[in-house]
Amino acid sequence: MDEKTLIAKRVALELQAGNLVNLGIGLPTMVAAHLPAGVNVFFQSENGIVGMAPVPEAGAENEDLSDAGGSPIGAVPGAASFDSAMSFGLIRGGHLDVTVLGGLQVDEEGRLANWMVPGKMVPGMGGAMDLVSGAKRVIVAMQHSAKGTPKIVKRCELPLTSVRRVDLIVTELAVIEPTDKGLVLKEVAPGVSVADVQALTGAELIVPATVPTMPIA
Repeated sequence: MDEKTLIAKRVALELQAGNLVNLGIGLPTMVAAHLPAGVNVFFQSENGIVGMAPVPEAGAENEDLSDAGGSPIGAVPGAASFDSAMSFGLIRGGHLDVTVLGGLQVDEEGRLANWMVPGKMVPGMGGAMDLVSGAKRVIVAMQHSAKGTPKIVKRCELPLTSVRRVDLIVTELAVIEPTDKGLVLKEVAPGVSVADVQALTGAELIVPATVPTMPIA
């Protein structure tokens, strides 16, 4: 199993039947394809759809159906489409149960930086600021390091998306929960040790006496 699939499958286990869930651009969109059997959730994209389905088979794409990043998506029977005002009303009004976002950095206070790399042209924050501030639960799905450099750090060097603490971080190495006391190591990936995780983490982890292995099927 590749790293991104492992992350997506583990995040999918956090979703509960009936949840209204926003999936961010990139890796988070993979979560839709890995829901456990019998768990039905409603996926929302900030460009104006509730009822988003996994990416259709090659050749079945519809140019009118895309996620916030412009990639093709499917739609479940009964899906609803609407304008951006309604979409952001859902987000800013606190109606989203969960948002799953990618990350560039998360610090030991659980603050996320995911919208800008200095020196690169970006059109703006997009919906990330609203999602982190408005969703009831924020899950960061990202790879643990970038070219050997930790993405979980003592303090974010990149511009913050929000000062709100995220609720969970899922990487290919671990599941980490930001708390008032710091970053708690909740699970390690199969074949990964606590020492492996700490060695690739730029912030100190709180390690319980027993750290279970991720329940990945």
